[in-house]
Amino acid sequence: MKKAFLLLADGTLFEGQAVGYEGSSIGEVVFNTGMAGYQEVLTDPSYYGQVVTMTYPLVGNYGINFEDYESRKSWVSGFIMREMCEYPSNWRCKHTLDEYLKMQKVVGLSGIDTRKLTRMLRNSGVMNGVIYTEGFEPDEETLARMKAYTVKDAVRAVSCTENKVYPAVGEAKYRIALFDFGVKYNIERELCRRGCEVVKVPGFTSAETVLAGGYDGVMLSNGPGDPAENVEIVENLRKLRDSGIPIFGICLGHQLMSLAIGAETRKLKYGHRGVNHPVKDLDADRTYITSQNHGYAVVGETVDPAVARVRYVNLNDGTVEGVEHIGRPIFTVQYHPEVCPGPMDTSYLFDIFIQNIEKTKGGAR
Repeated sequence: MKKAFLLLADGTLFEGQAVGYEGSSIGEVVFNTGMAGYQEVLTDPSYYGQVVTMTYPLVGNYGINFEDYESRKSWVSGFIMREMCEYPSNWRCKHTLDEYLKMQKVVGLSGIDTRKLTRMLRNSGVMNGVIYTEGFEPDEETLARMKAYTVKDAVRAVSCTENKVYPAVGEAKYRIALFDFGVKYNIERELCRRGCEVVKVPGFTSAETVLAGGYDGVMLSNGPGDPAENVEIVENLRKLRDSGIPIFGICLGHQLMSLAIGAETRKLKYGHRGVNHPVKDLDADRTYITSQNHGYAVVGETVDPAVARVRYVNLNDGTVEGVEHIGRPIFTVQYHPEVCPGPMDTSYLFDIFIQNIEKTKGGAR
């Protein structure tokens, strides 16, 4: 078995075994604390430009199947684990993890101390790195690119380029414009099974186009990158907010809508990536266990109380987890209510979105 390496921007070198595709790749090194869901992680567009470390020690034990993809391909820049299972056991398994990484040209690394790497990222914050297979050692130019690397133009890289329609399950009651900033399939599934015909539109679609499209509501998807760089999208969302159409935003969609009302975002030290983050609903005085994947957060103090209010907060670090707009059928959350596998405690938020649409269609707009 060939060796593989991870070289961090601070000079730390990890040596292990090569898995997946042979080569080298630069990315932002992050960690995910989920005990399951590696297939969903690999196919989540929100991981665009990132080398993902799984903290659970054994990865790949149930293989890869055809049902649990969250998008059409893998978006990670690299994949790291303590131990890769070579002989998965699951009746749905179609490929091993190693086979899938090879097919998707994802450079993988196993056999390193992922606990040590995770502690480094928690203490120092996420940092750039280059992951490479033996024989693909980085030269000086590659090292310079690695140190200067930033995840840029991420939404444009992962978004669709034309509309795609997903029919409702059963009778079509509502028509939803789903902005694709890096959408996961489960968002579409949750809407379709609630009687929505979903039209996935490119992330840079204009507000005028959406408002002329006869939609009953707007869904803002998750996605990768720095929300503040999406100036054009933020301006479109400002117009949509003023139109009165019901809007529901998740993850990056939450951040972008918050920017549209004048709030600010900041990069977190090591982000929230896992399936067990406690979030408190300040109205209901109730705590939910949530799935999360983001490296930026809305700054609560910058949310204008005359425009919107912070309704959900993270109990680990106090960061904003959801915003409810005042006098408008708009709400957004930082966490993922559509996630599977992972906690499904908050899937009721899709029902609230549908209720907002029904109220608006009933003449409340």
